[in-house]
Amino acid sequence: MQSGITASKELHQAFNDLVSTPGQRGLLAGIKHEQLIPLDVISSSSADFFSDLESLNSLIKDNEAAYIILRRYADSPDGYVAVTYVPDTAPVRQKMLFAATRLTLVRELGLERFRETLFATLPAELTAEGWKKHDLHGETEAPLTEEEQSLQDIKDAEADASRGTSARSHHVSTDSKLKLLIDDDALDALKGLNGGNHNLVQLKYNVPKETIELAGTSSAEAGTLANAISESEPRYSFFKYFYHSEGREESPVIFIYTCPSGSKLKERMVYALGRAGIVALASSQAGLEIARKLEASSPSEITASTIVEEFQPKQEQKSSFSRPKRPGKH
Repeated sequence: MQSGITASKELHQAFNDLVSTPGQRGLLAGIKHEQLIPLDVISSSSADFFSDLESLNSLIKDNEAAYIILRRYADSPDGYVAVTYVPDTAPVRQKMLFAATRLTLVRELGLERFRETLFATLPAELTAEGWKKHDLHGETEAPLTEEEQSLQDIKDAEADASRGTSARSHHVSTDSKLKLLIDDDALDALKGLNGGNHNLVQLKYNVPKETIELAGTSSAEAGTLANAISESEPRYSFFKYFYHSEGREESPVIFIYTCPSGSKLKERMVYALGRAGIVALASSQAGLEIARKLEASSPSEITASTIVEEFQPKQEQKSSFSRPKRPGKH
């Protein structure tokens, strides 16, 4: 799941200037209004990479995350290093955001330009001595994978995001140790899927309260899901699908995670981090057996044929989060 942030024209220009200007050692970048932007230029006073690192001390802050792009290998097309600097005292959501977006940084500026990527939490790691320790222990990283492995670097930050206040709420822990709260109405609605009063439960995330709440319950068919699920906000939806197979009525539960492209940044981040925990809770506390898990940007991607194809006998492979075919594609 991408964070939705893109590199600004100003950052592209600043990076091009760095590439073409020997007098620059690097630049600092940040995030503002859902864009990657340049912050400061790091001048070069020496041909020695380690000597120029001294100027970083006056630019980075103890409680503010930043991206640091450095020219390390002169006269080499891939001579640049991308550092994601996320101090321990930075706000939790800033930690999450910067870690989840660092793949976007190197992709948009050109993966072929970056020989190394690093993740640092202390200014000491960015000194000459700290950098040499990285080299000595082989701790430099390759560019991240499609699955946003950078989220593993912020496990502690995500754990700090749990600040529950309601004794009646239920904790949800995701695989990445982000803890959320789910209220009683939402949990009761999930349990109600086994009661027959409704077959669709939609849950939403209340950002200020950091709580999963009930968005609504209804009765729906596979062909009407697109109209039932919100087009404007992310949703965790649990759909009980009734169909006949070999003369028997089946009623599997499908988890559907939708996140429209126009959703707010914080929502996209938290929904992506919490989806595995919601599925686990539905199983352990609501007694639901999740037969399939689907992910879509728009509810319109969830069509009747999408659901039917998931349960055709010839389909044996079950993916963790499969992306449905778009309408009209076969």
